[in-house]
Amino acid sequence: MKNTFMPKEKRPLIIAGPCSVETEEQLTQTATRLFRTGKVDMIRGGIWKPRTRPNSFEGVGAKGLPWMKKVKELTGLPVTTEVAKAKHVELCLEFDIDVLWIGARTTVNPFAVQEIADALKGVDIPVMVKNPINPDLALWLGGIERLQKAGLTKLAAIHRGFSFAGEKFYRNRPQWQYAIDFKQAMPDIPMINDPSHICGRRDILGKVSQKAMDLNFDGLMIESHITPDEAWSDAKQQITPEVLDEMISHLILREYDPQNVKERTELEKLRKEIDLLDDELLNLLASRMMVAKKIGEYKKDNNITILQSDRWQEILDKFKSKAHNHGLSEGFITSIIKNIHNESINQQEKILIEGQDL
Repeated sequence: MKNTFMPKEKRPLIIAGPCSVETEEQLTQTATRLFRTGKVDMIRGGIWKPRTRPNSFEGVGAKGLPWMKKVKELTGLPVTTEVAKAKHVELCLEFDIDVLWIGARTTVNPFAVQEIADALKGVDIPVMVKNPINPDLALWLGGIERLQKAGLTKLAAIHRGFSFAGEKFYRNRPQWQYAIDFKQAMPDIPMINDPSHICGRRDILGKVSQKAMDLNFDGLMIESHITPDEAWSDAKQQITPEVLDEMISHLILREYDPQNVKERTELEKLRKEIDLLDDELLNLLASRMMVAKKIGEYKKDNNITILQSDRWQEILDKFKSKAHNHGLSEGFITSIIKNIHNESINQQEKILIEGQDL
């Protein structure tokens, strides 16, 4: 079944708009200013917002759908919103929403995805599927497969990063390798990056967007608001249409020529995977050192020595015992964990001597 979500010559596809549709005026002004940039191909807006806690703003609901339809008429651009159940699908179809997307909290639930797929049987509307909250490639692929079995042929995937309890830099750790594995499993499905939810803040949106382009992603979904700091949800990660315009203008789009033998070699592909894994290693080490610093602060407050020999021996023994299961030599893993432990001690020592007159 041929996938026809987007024309191959259009790259990157830019989807932009507010995290949440708040008022008709807010949506209309945002969409109009985005349209004026000439950079945006589709307007996004959250009508229903699944939130972690019930007292958060959970979207204006169905009353915002006529506003989306009006934006479509004003700008001539297609509009897209998130659906989480069959009733959402029915309402979106009633108001001529052009494209639907399934959010991370829904992708994680096969029953919910199947309900949406069943509601779309016989209606070949374009649908995008975000990766699940946690790094589970099978769930992500499964979401696409359920829609394909329902007869949909205009499908795309959205990479929005993965929740990680120890993450200190990103809102959702990108773990680019999962997106690459998805592309290898389903090469005909366009991959769209959502830097807004990966970053959780404005200052690194451009950097993450550029990385997605360097990895040959097909598009970007970026949250934009006329007054980002006053947004009713996810204020820190939204940018004005004018800032988005500037950011997109600075993206470097590298050529991908499948006839170039060097780019097609297995060695080059594997080297790119190594680079991504190295980034993840550095990210994990940084997160580990953040926890080590917190331990150092606790030790300082409670007058505890930095080195806890029993605990260190327990960690060392654990890594030695697991090394063989992962195909690693005991000497290698011992060297690595000792260096990590030494850096942790150095970080904690800095905290303990802070403010001392030495």
